[in-house]
Parts: sequence; structure tokens; C-alpha cells
Amino acid sequence: MKFFKLAGLSLVAGVAALGMDISNGNLTSAATAQEATLTLDQVLAAVRRERNEVSQENQERESRFLQQRNQQQNLLNQARNQVAAAEAESTRLEGVMDANQVTIDDLDAQLADRQGEFQELFGAARTAAADLNAQLQGSIISAQFPGRGETLRELAQTEKLPSEDQLRDLWEIMIQQISEQGKTAAFPARIVQANGQADDATITRIGPFVAFENNRFLTYEDESLQFLARQPRSDYTGAASRVANASGTGFVRGAIDPTLGQLLSLEVAKPTITERIDQGRFIGKVIIGAALFGIALGVYKWVTLTMTAGAVRGQVRKKKASKSNPLGRVMLAYENTSSNDVETVALKLDDAILKEVPKLETGLNLVKVLAATAPLLGLLGTVIGMINTFQAITLFGTGDPQIMAGGISEALVTTVLGLIAAIPLLLLHSFASGASKRVSQILEEQAAGIIAEHAEGGRR
Repeated sequence: MKFFKLAGLSLVAGVAALGMDISNGNLTSAATAQEATLTLDQVLAAVRRERNEVSQENQERESRFLQQRNQQQNLLNQARNQVAAAEAESTRLEGVMDANQVTIDDLDAQLADRQGEFQELFGAARTAAADLNAQLQGSIISAQFPGRGETLRELAQTEKLPSEDQLRDLWEIMIQQISEQGKTAAFPARIVQANGQADDATITRIGPFVAFENNRFLTYEDESLQFLARQPRSDYTGAASRVANASGTGFVRGAIDPTLGQLLSLEVAKPTITERIDQGRFIGKVIIGAALFGIALGVYKWVTLTMTAGAVRGQVRKKKASKSNPLGRVMLAYENTSSNDVETVALKLDDAILKEVPKLETGLNLVKVLAATAPLLGLLGTVIGMINTFQAITLFGTGDPQIMAGGISEALVTTVLGLIAAIPLLLLHSFASGASKRVSQILEEQAAGIIAEHAEGGRR
């Protein structure tokens, strides 16, 4: 230690001498050297102090670790003792359990021996209770008589011998279910609305088949009554209304679902006309638009031609010509040329008839074109729908039929719409064209008669 101290003093002396050379022997250099010497001593003392503190802290930490090691060893010994005690208790309990199992087996054997044939009877009772409970859970009759399933569930799940009261309850519930299946009843109940709220109402029930309120059909699910998501056709709801409003004796025609709700659910699942039209997409709407326009035009032409034919037949019975009908205009054309020869009169009458025929046939060709175009549009929609179907098959395969349903629906619906549009258009074109031909025939017949009369008059 002295060696390092002397070395430090020598270093300080050298620094002091250097400082005196630079500052030409100024006294300030000696003071600076003395301050530097004090600072280094303090650093050395601080290092020694820190080393002693660290050493003392390490000793304390080592002491704590030794103490904790002894404590951990004690805890380990305690845990081992507890495990050994638990294993001994487990062995004891296993022996008790084995002994209890032997006792249980002996008691089961005694019970089976004492029950004898009654064991099969009670097993049949449990099976019947389970089956009847499953039937009651989905039966509309349970909405009128709630709580019947508790007794049946208890009887079906019990491992004990059924009591006399339980057997009587099973018999009574079964007889009640059989009796109520042949009745039509009205009873108060709560209906769960679409928003989750429950309202009180008077329900009309026809056996276990259907139930309705205010001519709206209900379903019984999860022990609650709910309205069908979509009501069936008006003839079904009308039948429900007749049954609900029936009074006195006599028969009332109603509607039942012998499948206990399955047919109603299928009826509700059927798409409406609007949904069918939407399945046809753009092509279907084009077909409907063309059909409506063609039907309106065909009806208009049929009506006007029928009225024109009536006016022409009325003109046949009159001698005075009128401008309000084609025959009258043809007769006026004859009156203007009656002084000419027969050939001129014939030409004038032919010209007058030719002027009237286009007026009669105006629009008929358009109806015919629309009647021929509608099936072609349906075929176009069919091809587009099949293309969409094959694209879906390419992308997703054939595992999910619902993916292909859109294209198939479009294909079939457009075909149906095209045929539905073409049939009335063809009929209207046929009727209107027949009326037009009848008028043209009358005009030609009357023109021929006029020419013949004119020729006879010229000979005289």
C-alpha cells in the first residue's frame, strides 16, 4: 500500500513541476497539485469502503441463502409426509370403496331377487314415461296443460322403484293425451312475439295438429307458442277463422296438419310470387315487362276489333253510310264513284278496303313477335342460369346444393316465365287476328255485292 501511495506522490510532484514550467513559477500550480493529491486519496478510500460494503453484503446474502435452504428442506420433508399420508388415506378409501361395491352388488342382487317380474314392469314404465315425455315436448296440447313433463322426466330418470302415485300419473297423462287428441278446444295462453315479448291471447287448438289465434297459425317450440314466420295461403287462414268463430253444433270445414307441423313449415318455406320473380333476375323481369305490354296491347286490339266487327255488322243492316266504321267508309267511297264503270268502281272499292285493312291489323304483328320472343328470352335465362351453376360447381364443388340453387332457380324460373308469357300472347293474337279477318271478310263480301249491284244496274 505504501508503494502505491509514494508512486502517487511522485506523479503529483511531476505534475506540479510541469505546472511551474508552464506558468513560470506561479504559486497557483502548487495549490492545484495539492488538491489533486487529496482527490485521489478520497477515491482510494471510497473504493476500499465500497469493497468492504460489497463483501459484507455478500456475506449477509450467503447467510440468508443458507437459512432459506434449511427452511426449504423442512418444507420438502413436510410435503413428503403429506403425500405419504394422502397415499395411505387413498389406499384406505379404495379398500372402503371396494367393500362398499361388494355391499352394493349384494343389495342389487337382493333387490333384483325381490323385485322378480316387477323389475321388467318398472323398466317398461320408465321407457313409456320417456317416450311420452318426448311426445309431449313437441305437442301443442302441452301449451294448454303445461308442466306435465316434470313427473314423466322424474319417472324416466329415477333409479328407484316407481311409486304408486308416479304410475297413476303416467296413466292419467297418457289417457289425457289420448282424449285431447280428438278435441277442439279454446284456452288462454301466452304467445311469444317476434320482439321477444309475451302477450296473453285465446288460442284455438284442433287436437295435436294445429293451433291458431285470430286466424294466424302458431308453432309450439321450446315449451312456448310462436307465430309462424310466414302465414300460409288465405284458404288455410280462412279455414282457421271459421273454426275459431264456430258456435253451436254442426260441422265446420277446417285445416289440419297430420304431420304435426312439418307440412305447415314446408308450406311456409315455399317462396312467394315476388320471390319467384326475383329468382329470375334481370331476364325474368324483362319477360314479365314484355308479357304485360303484349297482353295489354292484345286485349286492346281484341276489344277494339270486336267493337269494330259489331259496328260493321250494324252497318250491313243500314243503307246510309257512316264514317265511324270501315264498311261505311267503303260505302262512301262507292257513292263517290257510282257513276263510273264497273272496273273503276271495283278498283276504288279495293283501294278503300286496302286502306282499312292496315288499320285493323296494326299492332297484331307486335303481339305475335312478343309471343315468339318470350320463350326465347326464357331459353336465354336458362342458359345464363346453367352457366352460373357450372361456375359455382367449378369454384365450390357439388358438396353444398344451396350454392347451385341460385343458378338452377334462375334457369327454371325464366323458362316458366317465358312459357307463361307466350301462351296468353298467342291466344290474344289468335283472337284479335280472327276478329280482324272477320271484319276484312265482311268488307270484301260487301264490296263484291256492291260491285255486282252496280254491274246489274249498268246493264239495265
